[in-house]
Amino acid sequence: MFKKIIMIKDIINKEKQDKLTPSAVLNDLMDGNKRYMENKMHPRDYASQISKTSGGQWPKAVVLGCIDSRVVVETVFDQGVGDLFVARVAGNFENVDILGSLEYSCKVAGSKLVMVLGHESCGAVKAACDHVELGNITQMLNNIKPAVEATETKGERNSENADFVAGVVENNVKLTLKRIREKSPILKEMEDNGEIDIVGGIYSISTGKVTLI
Repeated sequence: MFKKIIMIKDIINKEKQDKLTPSAVLNDLMDGNKRYMENKMHPRDYASQISKTSGGQWPKAVVLGCIDSRVVVETVFDQGVGDLFVARVAGNFENVDILGSLEYSCKVAGSKLVMVLGHESCGAVKAACDHVELGNITQMLNNIKPAVEATETKGERNSENADFVAGVVENNVKLTLKRIREKSPILKEMEDNGEIDIVGGIYSISTGKVTLI
């Protein structure tokens, strides 16, 4: 009788990070998402990973995502301790602090990929579609309004129109990618030089699948 051998996913170190290419990192994340959907995620020794990363970190990618509790970024891509930088804000848009975080992740810490990850039925997007005004939320939603204005629809222009919301979610990711390139010469130059890729995706809260756009 053969004993089943279970491979424990180890941490990424500086040597491994240096050898990675942007395309390899993107493929790794998408393969991880496939494992997540199939419930075949890598086993991990988290106690060991905590110990091994205590002296430093060399994440392979940085993901700008929403605060939505259903989009657990590391889990969605089947990644472990030290694998990803994750920036989260309702509506997954960029601002000065987010841009600085993305620049740190890539230029200083060596990450090979920037991913902007929107998601299906985003509450912040719905609020922007409905022109919600409430405290600091009002100013926050102004960052999403360009995507609302850029989205065409045959139906009502509010959150009751699922197709409209889906269109705004996608346009919000695309416009965020555009602004990242415009507002960060550092990241734009790194992308032009092939040091990093800057990509966008949409997470389905009903299936768990990430679709690149």
